[in-house]
Amino acid sequence: MNPMSPPLVVQELRARAVMAPLPRPITTSSVSIPNAPLVLIDLICDHGITGQAYIFGYTKLALRPLVQLIDNLSDLVKGEEVAPVVLAQKFDKTFCLLGKQGLLGMALSGLDMAMWDALGKAANAPVARLLGADCEPIACYDSHGLFNAASSPGHLEQSLKLGFKAVKFKVGGGPVQVDIDAIRSVREIVGDDVRIMVDYNQSLTVPEAIERIRHLEQFDLYWVEEPVRAEDLDGHAVVRSASAISIQTGENWWFARDAAKAFAAGASDFAMPDIMKIGGVSGWLQVAALAEAASKPVSSHLFIEASTHALAATTCCDMVEYLDVAGAVLAQPYKVSNGMLAPKGPGLGLAWNEQAVEEHLV
Repeated sequence: MNPMSPPLVVQELRARAVMAPLPRPITTSSVSIPNAPLVLIDLICDHGITGQAYIFGYTKLALRPLVQLIDNLSDLVKGEEVAPVVLAQKFDKTFCLLGKQGLLGMALSGLDMAMWDALGKAANAPVARLLGADCEPIACYDSHGLFNAASSPGHLEQSLKLGFKAVKFKVGGGPVQVDIDAIRSVREIVGDDVRIMVDYNQSLTVPEAIERIRHLEQFDLYWVEEPVRAEDLDGHAVVRSASAISIQTGENWWFARDAAKAFAAGASDFAMPDIMKIGGVSGWLQVAALAEAASKPVSSHLFIEASTHALAATTCCDMVEYLDVAGAVLAQPYKVSNGMLAPKGPGLGLAWNEQAVEEHLV
């Protein structure tokens, strides 16, 4: 299709749930996730174009309601032009009283990503190009779970072989000495030239966070992520003011207004929007503008495929979080090269491996 072609029109919206095996489990201080609970979205349009995206349900318990919710959205988009901004305005009116947080926000963000994928496929171009960006590789960090003395050293060595210049580990699974020992081990393995970040996954109180972070200053950490509850913006600001290490948050912001509130509260030195919670590609662009105005470097959370395109169009781009949750069901998974990822097309570079989808279907 060329720019003068008729607009794409939605014919059907479909959703399927899968439990996709992960290369290594996602382990935090509270849970271990060996398989990714995903909802695959197919936005079937005219001209033989199908926009595709996926959302991460965090728990298998969320899959059935997410699939049902996306099925229910089908009547709102059938016969509509694939125009992400126009449909976002329609959804704002439709769900004004309900609000768009939670499962609904995840579904709407996934639908937005599928629309952008469809537009890119129709133009036979990567979404990054549609956003006026190039497709140059972007630096990644390898995202790990809690440090495990048996397996983590081997995983870290693999990270180094793949060229990663930054790694992140979960912490907070025990006394502060456990965190210290884990970070010391990581630093010994990766050396002084690799960035180390740690993620507390909201597990601490404000006083605990301040005390623990003081013990970690010796390790030259690039950031400490979500030390306290994500919604506690004032708490994050207090921790940040007391910390010699930069604070990272953002993966639990819902749409651009949450990002604006966090910036106003001084809750973080960085920004880490989750493209599934921030409003898809369209919502990401709004937050990227806010981040630039606030001088906040932007990294991604999960969704390496769509996030790479969005980061390419982000002037204050920092790093891609490399955590491949969907590779097991993709025809051509994104592969890191020399610690970097480049946006692929057409669209978001997504296509399902239907045999694998069938094997892991819920």
